[in-house]
Amino acid sequence: MNEIVLSSIYNYRPVDDRLATSGQPTEAQLQMIAAAGYTTVINLALHDDPRYSLPDEAGSLQALGIAYEHIPVAFAAPTEADLQAFFHAMNVHAGEKVWVHCAANMRVSVFLGLYRVIEQGYDEDTAFMLMHDLWKPDKVWWSFIADTLLQHRSS
Repeated sequence: MNEIVLSSIYNYRPVDDRLATSGQPTEAQLQMIAAAGYTTVINLALHDDPRYSLPDEAGSLQALGIAYEHIPVAFAAPTEADLQAFFHAMNVHAGEKVWVHCAANMRVSVFLGLYRVIEQGYDEDTAFMLMHDLWKPDKVWWSFIADTLLQHRSS
């Protein structure tokens, strides 16, 4: 699949040859993701707003033969349980071609940064490059990042 085609997906960011992230793809873009060989989609957005979600993303992906993991993370209140569910999904699908999205790739950029530090041993600067490229987290998200990293360092 041509990178130019995938780059039409809102806030698309390729991470490596097996991982890409973005904001919410359209139905047509889900087909492009399938054509690019992705076998799993992890969605961190809620399904409560039609501006930022599809009517039946799970069904659409099932029809395309793609596994779907939905971890609804409230943007104003991310939790440790949400993060652990994300870590679990990433570890279960390790070695597969995985696409991770939320509404705008903000939740994803934080969760992926934490995953890369805590689960994969990346340094923080490298792990959070995607986040810094996309946005500057607000107080809620900075606190979530700091508290999670502090907890990780003390365990």
